[in-house]
Amino acid sequence: MNKSTILLLALTGLSLAAGPSLAEAGPKKKTYTVRKQKLNKPQAKRHVGRITAQESSHLMVRSAAALVLDQSTGTVLYEKNAGAVLPIASITKLMTAMVTLDEKPSLDEVLSISEEDVDTLKGTHSRLRVGTQLSREEMLRLALMSSENRAASSLANHYPGGREAFVAAMNRKAQELSLQDTRFSDPTGLTAANVSSARDLVKLVAAAHQYPLIRAYTTATEYEVKIAGRSQAFHNTNSLVKSSAWDIGLSKTGFINEAGKCLVMQVWLNNKPTIIVLLDSLGRMTRIADANRIKRWVEHAALAPIVGSGVLAPATSSGSPGLRPPIVGSGVLALRPTAG
Repeated sequence: MNKSTILLLALTGLSLAAGPSLAEAGPKKKTYTVRKQKLNKPQAKRHVGRITAQESSHLMVRSAAALVLDQSTGTVLYEKNAGAVLPIASITKLMTAMVTLDEKPSLDEVLSISEEDVDTLKGTHSRLRVGTQLSREEMLRLALMSSENRAASSLANHYPGGREAFVAAMNRKAQELSLQDTRFSDPTGLTAANVSSARDLVKLVAAAHQYPLIRAYTTATEYEVKIAGRSQAFHNTNSLVKSSAWDIGLSKTGFINEAGKCLVMQVWLNNKPTIIVLLDSLGRMTRIADANRIKRWVEHAALAPIVGSGVLAPATSSGSPGLRPPIVGSGVLALRPTAG
């Protein structure tokens, strides 16, 4: 074998030896890239389940004041002008019902609608004519479900000591519940002097939710009573109680011109007890639209508490985000009722 052949074979051997080394260099780069991607995935997962400041601002609530509370923890999920003291209209009737039931009266006792029960302030219409006789239970049911003003007034006028004593009991109950922004002047809510704040009303709703009859009557869709020998059907003032998309444990609407449209509810969202308060909504359907927006927001955002305090939520009507701590004394009494 001559020298040229030997030299050619030597060069071929070197070329074959270098092949594997270059092939190994490629996978090293790919392995590095894969590792880099794997390191990024846990960071992304840490943000899943939380709502960012940008996401929280996407909830557009058109009611003038609002508050959404996780009842099981007392954590505020969303608030807007929650400390504003506003007229609450027929949301008042939740307190009317609690004061009535706290006295433990006979629910079978027959009460009569009198001239004192006629609304001379707003001139509202009622199918309960003067002289109508219904049991206290029926008056309570109509006051809560259909927001019947004469029924609520009758409950107060048949209270021991009469209407004045009843209103005094309403304000005492407000103090017992630490409702600092809440004042009552009548049992119906027809006067703008009945005021509260969204922060107070979450406590009021939590307290009212402890009463089985209030839960049952505020969520019933309709009820028939006999008036002057004829059956008449009364319906719930909150159309959402008919919706299969909602799991509502307590509901109450309210409206007078000074208060706008109001709505408070205890509901279950993402299998969590939640209280929604909406005050001073303009337009016939605004409070319902706001409630549906809140429901979608809570369910789709998959909110999770931030360690140490609250969650990111708009702090004011301007939508600027901020951490919201739990409401002290908000009432973590949220077991799903099996009856009543």
